[in-house]
Order: sequence, then C-alpha cells, then structure tokens
Amino acid sequence: MSSQTSGALELDADVEVVSGTARCVGAWTVGRIAPLERRLSDLRWPEGPEVALDGSGVSAMDTAGVWLLRRAVQALERSGRTVCLSGLRPEHRALLDLVSALDIEAAIAAMPKPPLLEKVGRAAWQGAEQAAKLLSFVGEIAVVALRSAARPARIRWRPVLHNIRTAGFDALPITGLLVFLMGVVISYQGAEQLRRYGANIFVADLVGLAMLRELSPLLTAIIVAGRSGSAYAAQIGTMKVTEEVDALRTVGIVPIDLLVLPKIAALAIALPLLTVYADVVGVAGGMLMAKTELAVGYQDFLDRLQDALRLSDYLVGLFKAPIFAGIIAVVGCFQGFQVSGDAESVGRRTTVSVVQSIFLVIVADAVFSVIFNYLGI
Repeated sequence: MSSQTSGALELDADVEVVSGTARCVGAWTVGRIAPLERRLSDLRWPEGPEVALDGSGVSAMDTAGVWLLRRAVQALERSGRTVCLSGLRPEHRALLDLVSALDIEAAIAAMPKPPLLEKVGRAAWQGAEQAAKLLSFVGEIAVVALRSAARPARIRWRPVLHNIRTAGFDALPITGLLVFLMGVVISYQGAEQLRRYGANIFVADLVGLAMLRELSPLLTAIIVAGRSGSAYAAQIGTMKVTEEVDALRTVGIVPIDLLVLPKIAALAIALPLLTVYADVVGVAGGMLMAKTELAVGYQDFLDRLQDALRLSDYLVGLFKAPIFAGIIAVVGCFQGFQVSGDAESVGRRTTVSVVQSIFLVIVADAVFSVIFNYLGI
C-alpha cells in the first residue's frame, strides 16, 4: 500500500477526460505543473453547459497547483459554462478557498502604479549603481595594468595581435566605405551653398576640417563600437554563462589579465590607425565630389587643403581616438561581466554595451570640443 501511495505521489499533474468528466490526477505542485499548463491550453473539455471536475485523484497540491486549477475554472466560467468541482481533499479545498478569498490577480491589478517621481528616482539610483560598478571595474583594470607594466613578461601578446586584426584590419572595408560616403555627402551639401558665392575652392576647408577634427574619429569609433564593443560583451558574457570565467579563476588566471587588457591594448592601437585611414578616405571622397560638382581639380584641392589645415587639426582627431578606444573596450568588457543567467542576458547586455559605448563616445567628443574651443586649439 505504501509503494502505491509513493507511486501516486510521483505522478506528474494531469487532467483526464473520461465519460464526460474531467478528472485531475497526480501531484499538482510547483515542480510538476509546467507541462500541465501547456496541456490545459489545448485540452478538449467535456461538451455541455456544465463541466464536472473531479479532484479525487490529486495526490498533492500546493499554492501553484491551486492557482492553476483556479485559473482553469475561471476560464471555463468566462466561456459561459458552469463548473462543478468535487472530490478534493479537505486540505486542498481549504487552500483553494484561501487563494480564492485573496483574489491575487485582482489585487495585482488594483495595485497603484508608482508615481513618476518614484520611477525617476529608481532609474537614477540604478544608474548610479551601474556607474559605481563601472568605476570599480576601471579601478581593477588599472591595478592589473600596473602589475603587467611592472612585469612585461606577463603581457599576452598573442591575444593583443589577434584583437588588432579583428578590431582593426577586418574593419577596414566597412570603415572606408562609410567614411568615403560621408566625405561625398559633406562635399555635395557644401557645394550647393559655395557655388552661390563663387567660393568653390573653400570646399577643401569644409571637408578637411570636418573630417580630420570631428567626423573621422567619431564615425570610426561608432563603427568599432558596433563591431568590436558588442563582440567583446558577447564573448565574455557567453564565457560567464558557460562558467569559463569561473574556471579561469579556479586555475589561477585573472580574467581581466586575459580577457580585458589585450582588448584595450589592441583597440588603443587599432583605432588611431583606423582614424588615419578614415581621414585619407574621407578627404578622397570629398575631393572626388568637389571635382565632379564644383570643377575643383585634385591638385587645387590638395593645395588649398594644405593651406587651410594646421597640424593641430590633425592631432586633435588623432588624440581622441585612443580615448574613444578605451571607452569602447571598457564598456564592452564591463557589460560582458554583468551577464548572469542565460543567453537572453547575453543579448541584453550586448545591446546595452553598444548603446552605452556610442553615447559615452559622443559625450566625450562634445567635452573635447568645448575644451579645445576654450584652449583655442
């Protein structure tokens, strides 16, 4: 008799329709009702205005099972049918009455929504917590970087070279195409205005200053944030989900030393080189459009470009590149380490890394513009 009772307790929750009666069987507990929830949505209930529901076969029931049973009964009643529930054990019936009296769904629906000020405060607090965590992460990187600088033999050059290739060389086609088209657009839009005043030659000033000081480093950083920043977050996040990061700590390898520093070093090298490449390609696109729309020859364009630009204009754009590289690499790696749980978290943190990287890059560019203008550079 005890073995039969034990076997009954081990049965999964189910609903059997026999001779016009729906019979509940098995253990209606939180660990066994997941398949039943899907089955109830497709169950063919007995025909007729009244449904007989027999609960005598239920071996165990907790709050989750009671809630699912009550939801099934309510669904039948909303369809205009009457439900006759019988056979439940006294303790199961008492639990059903208790849950029905509480009316949890109605209580949730009646809960007041938090006021706008509370939402803003909660969002601000969460943002402050994220900023504190990011600052702590930057501090950890600084400590590990100083240790590596004191012992250069610890630097992992192979990952650095690999990341230079993936973040720099592999980004040449898309970067070149977008920056070339941007140079074409700037030159074309400026041509319409310059032609009215006979100032065609000043298209070189427009394209040169816009590309070298602002657009080349900014566009390159945005492209790299979309390519490499997201890849960093996805790679580290996946390693966290598969517990590879914990395995590195177990064998005595500091994850920041292996996963973060090579990426920061590689991007700090690759992004300035990409910026120089973008300068050349962007000016080439503007020069081509100036030749087509304003009949400004290539030699005339280059001569005017040499007169219009100063060395500081070139160095300003080049100075921004490693700062942008640090922002992109740190944010991407930080969001990767924030992954927890499952693959959905990886996708969410990857998206956040791209958005935050681009936002912080644009903010940094605006700050640099204000500072350089104040210094007269």
